[in-house]
Amino acid sequence: MALDLEDQEQLDEFKVWWDKYGKLTMNLVLFGLIAYASWQAYQYFQNKKFVEASDIYQTMVQIEPTKVELIKAEADKLIENYAATPYAGRAAVLLAKTQFAAEDVSGAKEQLEWAVANASENTTKALASIQLATLMLDEKDYAGAEKVLQADLDKGFVGLKDDLLGDVFAAQGKTAEAKKSYESALLHLDNEGRLRLFTQQKLDSLGS
Repeated sequence: MALDLEDQEQLDEFKVWWDKYGKLTMNLVLFGLIAYASWQAYQYFQNKKFVEASDIYQTMVQIEPTKVELIKAEADKLIENYAATPYAGRAAVLLAKTQFAAEDVSGAKEQLEWAVANASENTTKALASIQLATLMLDEKDYAGAEKVLQADLDKGFVGLKDDLLGDVFAAQGKTAEAKKSYESALLHLDNEGRLRLFTQQKLDSLGS
């Protein structure tokens, strides 16, 4: 009998608690289930987009480099519909290379500018920056090239960035700035690489 009374007391306490917190508890549980389901759906959607983008990019890289319009059509799909995936940035850089080879420098710059601003991978963003600055240097747009190169880039590209920045300064006759950039480049370039030798030669040519 004592056990029955104790059970009844616990039941009464639970009823009081439920009347007070039951609705909140159910709402929290429901919210948790909805959040979990939403996260699962988001993950599925992201994975689906990633696979689709990968397929489009693989199609793109297999197209003959001379077929610029076909390559552009695939790149446009990635840039317009899959911008959050790494393949969009890669596609922009590849399209820029194709356009440059076809002497469409303006188109190439446009793609590289997009990649610099929007690529999700730091390496792709850095590669696009180096290529864009090179085009600007060729066009004697020194201010534009400096601006691109002075942004933070992936550490693996610091040597290339500083070497190119040295070229930009040297082209303007800014000897002191060029020396400083070449010296910085030498600290980051592969000791056995050919570029390091060229950088050293450019530095030596500026005199002591």
